[in-house]
Amino acid sequence: MIRLIQGAERHKYPIEIEAMHRLRAAVFHARLAWPVTVLDGWERDGFDELNPLYVLVTTQEGVVRGSARLLPTTGPNMLADVFPNLLPEGKEVRSPSTWESSRFSVLQGPAEQISHPINPITGELLAGIVEVGIRAGLEFVVTVMDLAVERVLRRAGCPCDRIGSPRRIGKSLAVAGLFEMSDELLSGIRQASGLSDSNVCRRDAERLGLAA
Repeated sequence: MIRLIQGAERHKYPIEIEAMHRLRAAVFHARLAWPVTVLDGWERDGFDELNPLYVLVTTQEGVVRGSARLLPTTGPNMLADVFPNLLPEGKEVRSPSTWESSRFSVLQGPAEQISHPINPITGELLAGIVEVGIRAGLEFVVTVMDLAVERVLRRAGCPCDRIGSPRRIGKSLAVAGLFEMSDELLSGIRQASGLSDSNVCRRDAERLGLAA
């Protein structure tokens, strides 16, 4: 299930928010060794104070298995203010029709045989981001990603347009890329991850004015 939480309402969802921050610490601090700040097991930064939209993948029991953060590129964002070296000199990504996805995190479980190019949790989170983008009338979502993730997406028929050259962040090489929001991309992600659907929780969409 895909849940949406607006940053200004995070106090209403303490269990989900805590799980999200702990998951981010496990991914970006422990696994990727990115230069992030972890306090009491939480990874959190100043962009969490800017009323982002959180996209969560949860089980029916409410366990958070994946998360991402969306922010408009017209204001402060990670690509512009933390990773500008990933952009060509003089290049900016700032548009009301482009949002940034950051802190993309997926819970790692026991090794299992996967019969599709994309892990179902990863696929559901990606599909949730694209569905939000379509509902919000966006043209693009920009993100900074590990090259391994970029390769997986390309093999699955979900390529991005690179904006600049890869640079090392922590243990990995990362690159900035643009994804065009479209029904075709959403369908491709679902097919590549074996999802019959990946609908954003209608109650959340309606609350946030994103109802189709």
